[in-house]
Amino acid sequence: MSALRTTAGHAGRLLALLLLATIGLQLFFVARIALRAVVDPQSTTFQRSEAWRLLTETGRITWGQQWVDDTRISAHLKRAVIASEDAGFAEHAGVDWDAIEKAWEKNQRAEALAERRNEQLSRRARPNAPPAVQAAPRAQAKVIGGSTITQQLAKNLLLSGERTVVRKAQEFVLTFALEALLSKRRILEIYLNSVEWGEGLFGAQAAARYYWRVDAAQLGPYPAARLAVMLPAPKRFEKRPGSGYLADRANTVVARMGAVELP
Repeated sequence: MSALRTTAGHAGRLLALLLLATIGLQLFFVARIALRAVVDPQSTTFQRSEAWRLLTETGRITWGQQWVDDTRISAHLKRAVIASEDAGFAEHAGVDWDAIEKAWEKNQRAEALAERRNEQLSRRARPNAPPAVQAAPRAQAKVIGGSTITQQLAKNLLLSGERTVVRKAQEFVLTFALEALLSKRRILEIYLNSVEWGEGLFGAQAAARYYWRVDAAQLGPYPAARLAVMLPAPKRFEKRPGSGYLADRANTVVARMGAVELP
């Protein structure tokens, strides 16, 4: 009985320590977010992980980034990014639950379609089937997200890129902290200065100089829209500048930009 009480006591102390550590971590994150109201971030967690990846894979770091104030970023780019990435940015409290629900439904349909295609491939890939059929790649569902600009900033600024329930829960906590402690205008300013736009390329100023040879303040509607539609997969689209999808999607975003409300 005494041993049981001792074990329970140890477990209780361990849980208390874990709770204190969790609270301490949240306070640390909140303090860092509050600091961003007046201090521009020198780098983000995602940027540091990318720098390390480039160093280990290539032996060098090719980097492009230059912070510019909100007033030196084209209003066209702000509207284009909001229209493309988060149409409800000015209204929601950090999380767009409708967008998350729609993304979940699309992912369910995509997974069901991938399963059906894989079943068809399995039936066709018999031992005597042609090598091309046996070696056919398995279909994979393209997973899309419903993350807002604030959620993306929370992840890039402070968290790792791993896909776990715990990491996602932490993202929600930090998203609400960002919305509570920073203005929408400041959130957008930090996001546009730190988001990835290519291999080792971060922020609106570096992207504007690299792709259009102008400063971020000089971007017109169409160049701004082209940059905005790259954001879901900037490394891939950097290698496909003549992509028909980019051009069509950019035209769609340009048509939506007039209705965007800036914070």
